[in-house]
Order: sequence, then structure tokens, then C-alpha cells
Amino acid sequence: MKSRKFTLQDKPGINKLLIVFGIILLLFVIKPMLFPASGVNASPTSISAATTSSTSAAPDGTVGRLEKFWEYTGFANAIWGNLIMILVGIVFIFMAIRYEYEPLLLVPIGTGIIIGNIPFLHDANLQIGIYEQGSVLNYLYFGVIKGIYPPLIFLGIGAMTDFSSLISNPKLILLGAAAQLGIFVTFLGALVLGFYLPEAAAIGIIGGADGPTAIFLSSKLANGINILPNGEVVKNLIGPIAIAAYSYMALVPVIQPPIMRLLTTKKEKLIRMKPPRQVSKREKVFFPVIGLIFTTFIAPSALPLLGMLFFGNILKESGVTKRLANTASNPLIDIVTILIGLTVGASTQADIFLTPQSILIFILGAFSFMVATAGGVLFAKFMNLFLKPDDKINPLIGSAGVSAVPDSARVSQMEGLRVDASNHLLMHAMAPNIAGVIGSAVAAGILLAYLM
Repeated sequence: MKSRKFTLQDKPGINKLLIVFGIILLLFVIKPMLFPASGVNASPTSISAATTSSTSAAPDGTVGRLEKFWEYTGFANAIWGNLIMILVGIVFIFMAIRYEYEPLLLVPIGTGIIIGNIPFLHDANLQIGIYEQGSVLNYLYFGVIKGIYPPLIFLGIGAMTDFSSLISNPKLILLGAAAQLGIFVTFLGALVLGFYLPEAAAIGIIGGADGPTAIFLSSKLANGINILPNGEVVKNLIGPIAIAAYSYMALVPVIQPPIMRLLTTKKEKLIRMKPPRQVSKREKVFFPVIGLIFTTFIAPSALPLLGMLFFGNILKESGVTKRLANTASNPLIDIVTILIGLTVGASTQADIFLTPQSILIFILGAFSFMVATAGGVLFAKFMNLFLKPDDKINPLIGSAGVSAVPDSARVSQMEGLRVDASNHLLMHAMAPNIAGVIGSAVAAGILLAYLM
């Protein structure tokens, strides 16, 4: 059968989208010719002069009103960075819909990026931008900059999580700890590249592949408010760090498999692990209580995250607070996900987001995530050196030590099935996956304690 060449006529929706972008670009290019004195770069004197001349030329002020209208439009105030970021937002939405990469995150973030980069006249005091005091977006963003949303996300995660796989095979906690290697390696790398200590710590946490933890730590350390010993103010890196963390969480199915295949042999991929033992209800109830006390004694600074995580799990496992557990794991986490995604996306205002530091953060974030994945896989191989043949660990589950729950565990499952269609690793992979959530929060608490 003869194949037919693809043409734009086959996709009328794409044609319409291209026409709209063409019109926007055309207006953006010709605006200096239409109104050379208008726009964000025009001085008050030139605007005043233009308005006066327009009024004298037309007694009814029609031309002056039209020019005033133009000055308030997005076309008059747009910069190339706005168009670039709007395109990024569209790509995020496309990836979420077309490839189903974390759609619950990428759709709100992508829409937020578009909203945050709709240009407007800043001097008009319209109170609509996310960085303008008194605007709706600024009030919603308060939950990000004060670290309110991340603990609520952890509450929902705790209410949804079953710790059985971790309780039945406690040694897999070590894989979650090993995957945190990416955090500390990237922390050192950021220092080498010239970031200050608090900024480097906030960037390093991207390696945990945990968006809420990254937001929580950056809101404390790299918030544009803290003053360093040398008198300088730390940069506000919350937006770039959050976008990088969530982007790499969404790209887990793309980033992790090549590393897993490179670092494991076919024989290792075929390792079959013992089925997890049955865990009693008493163990399920005791675990979050003991875990809460133990982890927060190690890192009290992580109490807002770990406290809410284990509290949510107590609601789930107690069996007597089903309504509260259902609220935390469904309506509450959904509402907070919408707010955190939209506001984090809107914080990527082009004039603030498009900086050399943001590019470095994305590069360091990718490196951090790859190191974390490799650390988990290699440590599983190391553990096998000391385990009996029947207790061997399939190294593919080591990559689940990053805390992208449950996507990284699913990747381990898919890679195992790719080699052996009957080797199911999902339940085993959930153990290091959950341990990674706890590990990244503990790491954040340790960094926070040392650097605040």
C-alpha cells in the first residue's frame, strides 16, 4: 500500500494554531512602527507628548484613546521571552495530553506558564500579575513561598500510600537512601558553578524527584528574601527549581530506562525476588507512628513534611477515620495540586524566569536525577554481593529509590516485563519508592537545619 505524504491540510487544527501565532508575531513585529512611543519601554515623557499631540490633532481624542487602548494590550507590552514561555506552556500541555506524562501536574503547570506570561502594562497597577501585591495570583502564590502547599501534598500522599512492601522487606529502605546520592552530588556541583550555599542546597533537592519537597526547601532557602553573611540577598529560585523538579518527575519514563539498561546485565534483570510477606494490621498502624518519631528526631526541620506524611498514613491504616483519609487522599490533594501547579507555572514570568541561572538549574537538575537513578541501581548490585542467592535483589528496582511515586516503580515494572513477561516487580519497587519519599524529606530537613 502506497504511503501518503503528511500535509498540513490533514490537520486543520494545526493550521488554525499557526495562523493565530502568525498574527501574534506579526503584531509583535509591527507594533514599533504603529506606535513607536508606546509599550513598556516608553518613557512617561514620550507617552505624555504623544497623547498631547494626538489630542491636538483630534479634538474628540479618538486617536489618543486608541493609543491608550494599544498601550494596555498584550501586544504592546510583549517581549520575546513571553512568547517563548507561552510556547513552553503549550509543550507541557501537549506532553500531558499526547503522552500522558504526569497530566495532573503538567496541565496545571503548562496553563500556569501561559497565564504568567500574558503581557500587561506593569505601571498601570492592575493587580493581576503573580508578583504584584494584592493580586489574586499573588495570594494563591503565598502557599508556595511560605511552604504551605507541600505539607498538604504529603498529607494526601500518606493517606494514599500502603507501606506494606517496605515493612515486609526493610532492607529495601537502603535503596531509597542510596538514590539520595544525586541530591548531595548536585549540591556540590551547584557550589562549583558559583551558587551560594542555600541556593545550591535547594537546587540539589531536585535529585530526589520530589516536587513538593523541592518547593518546600527552596521556599526556605532560595526565596529572594534571606540575607547571606556577606550582606547579599539569595536569589528567588522557587520557580525554576519547582518547574525542573516537576518536569523531571514527568519525564521518569524517558530518563530512567536508558540508565537502567546500561547499568544492568540480562542475568540481573531476570532475578526473581521472593513475594512480599503478608503484613498484619498492627504492623501497618505501628509503622507510621514509629516512623514519625524516628525520622523527625533525626531531622526535626522536616517535621512539616514527615509529620503530615505519617499522619495521613495513620488516618488510612487506623481504620476508624475513613472519611478523613478519603478527604486527604482525594479532594484535598486534588485541590492543592491544582493550586500548586497553577501558581508555580505562573511564577515563570519571562523577565524573572529566563535567566542564565534557570538554564543552569535545569542542567543540574537533569544531572541530579540521572545520578540518583544510577545510585539506586548500583547500590542494589552492591547489596547483592552480600546476599544469599534466594535473597538477591533485582537491580531494576533500585531506580525506584527516587521519590517520583508511583511512576518510577512503574518504570521498574515495565523494564522487568520487557525482559521477562512473568517477572512482576511493582510491589517490590514500591518499597524503595516510598523510602525515597521519606529519604528526600529527611535530606531536605538536614540541609535546612545546617543552612537556615
